[in-house]
Amino acid sequence: MNYKKKYPGYKVGVVVFPGSNCDAETVKLFESMEISVQRIWHKDPAPPLDLYVLPGGFSYGDYMRAGALATYSPIMRDIKNYAKDGRKVLGICNGFQILCESKMLPGTLMPNEKNKFYCGWTMIRNGSKDHYYLPLANKNGKYYSEHEVNIAYKYAYIINDPEMTEIAGVYNDKGNVLGMMPHPERACQKHHASEDGKKVLDNFMNL
Repeated sequence: MNYKKKYPGYKVGVVVFPGSNCDAETVKLFESMEISVQRIWHKDPAPPLDLYVLPGGFSYGDYMRAGALATYSPIMRDIKNYAKDGRKVLGICNGFQILCESKMLPGTLMPNEKNKFYCGWTMIRNGSKDHYYLPLANKNGKYYSEHEVNIAYKYAYIINDPEMTEIAGVYNDKGNVLGMMPHPERACQKHHASEDGKKVLDNFMNL
């Protein structure tokens, strides 16, 4: 797939918070797709871009609750405004937690069953039943909402818990904000067990 030709002029920003640790991998994901990407420090203004990514990690050390303090970073005000204008926002793992804490997505992320840390590979599926093989690494990854939500992905299989079929990712009502727990940035290179991360990004960018 020639993503550069498919998305000419497309620009992406990866937001870096204190404690982010997946920003470099996320940048490499877009570089592998030959899409223009830049890091943005959380205290700097957000330039007008096509897609903003909140990467995985432990923003602010996950003090209080995972993702809670990052919602007060200056850049989040800009990103919320851009999202209202229809620009796209992707939150991966801790980024998903930030999107829920900032109310850009409904619901919340709770501790996994038995307070278990999941680290391994998972299969997720979308509404069209396409499946994607991605890594998973979280302790607070159980999505919960009191209301019906716009589901993006469900788990088809988790390596350490094959019975789990809960929600792996959700969209906002408009479909331009996506939060997901699996890590597409760890499934995009030839030496990875899968390159399905590119397909997941392509799905979202093509909406």
